[in-house]
Amino acid sequence: MRIVQITTDNREPFRQYDRTVPWFGAAPEALLEGFAAFPEVEVHVLGCTQKPMRASPEKLAPNIWFHSLHVPKLGWMRTAYQGCVRAVRRRVQELKPDLVHGQGTERECSLSAIFSGFPNVLTIHGNMAELARFNRDRPFTFGWLAARLENFALPRSAGVFCNSAYTESLVRPRARRTWRVANPLRQPFFAPVPAGERPTPARLLNVGVVSPRKRQVEMLDLAAKLHAEGVPIVFDFVGACPGADAYQNVFLEKLAVAERAGFACWSKPRPVEALIPLFDQATGVLHFPGEEAFGLVVGEALARNLKFFGARLGGVQDIADGVEGAELFSAEDWEGLGRAIAAWVKAGAPRPRQAATTMADRYSPQVIAARHLEIYREVLSSRV
Repeated sequence: MRIVQITTDNREPFRQYDRTVPWFGAAPEALLEGFAAFPEVEVHVLGCTQKPMRASPEKLAPNIWFHSLHVPKLGWMRTAYQGCVRAVRRRVQELKPDLVHGQGTERECSLSAIFSGFPNVLTIHGNMAELARFNRDRPFTFGWLAARLENFALPRSAGVFCNSAYTESLVRPRARRTWRVANPLRQPFFAPVPAGERPTPARLLNVGVVSPRKRQVEMLDLAAKLHAEGVPIVFDFVGACPGADAYQNVFLEKLAVAERAGFACWSKPRPVEALIPLFDQATGVLHFPGEEAFGLVVGEALARNLKFFGARLGGVQDIADGVEGAELFSAEDWEGLGRAIAAWVKAGAPRPRQAATTMADRYSPQVIAARHLEIYREVLSSRV
């Protein structure tokens, strides 16, 4: 079976044109790790960039090829990604795959897949129409346009991979067919968890870009409340926060007070090899957004046998269901969340023992890749 995966080469959105190796979102990257375990499958990864890449590897694994496609600026959002669509279509016509898979509706991938001229499926990573509603995006802003392109693409594909029950409920009315398939976790998260002393005081990790959707300002308020009550805990925030908007500026102002008092800290995003030790040095993870399609950080935390506190919404519910050490609360129940954290700290901040095993059974790259291959065969057989 020959498969084309259309995904975002993150050298483009992050303008890292000098890097010689492409890098992808956590979920597509983990899926490719899974495909590498199936040598009978030939995978071709296509990624577009606005500047030509002087150096890119021909292969990412023995059975996985990479194709960097140069698309000038005019061919991106301002023309509804028509330059990307055409560049991808030309390369796909050369490759003649059995099936094309567009990874995400955030950018060009879904449109490139549906216009590829070959059987195709899509994966939803972020629900752009729902996010536009949640963020109240104004007409003709990026989020508003992305939502409309998502609505255009979904019914024109053979089917859509939905990473949670929540995502499926949003997608089903707009798609021919849906399959509920979770995002895989990257393989390094399944390495053995090192034994060691738990940190004192307890450290509660939060990972994600600082934004109203992720609600880090509200978490800082909760941290301040627990500190005032004498609960010995540090909230450790990791994520992008360049002070680009009013919300981030409020976070940075409150953070400065919290850092001086010693009950919170913040650091910039870091690669997976540096992120995993940070997980292992923590006692628990807090993820309490106002909207969430899947919540990959939840699975990553539980894969490291960390205590987890989260909001009962979106894909967080699917991941935490029946997992040791996972506690969920109504998205507005800050009081209940605070009481639970205080009780956990008082009990010695225990960590789960079997959560990592559950995550491996559900979300390992090989498990999720095998499910993808089943669905690919199903789609192709239905066209015979």
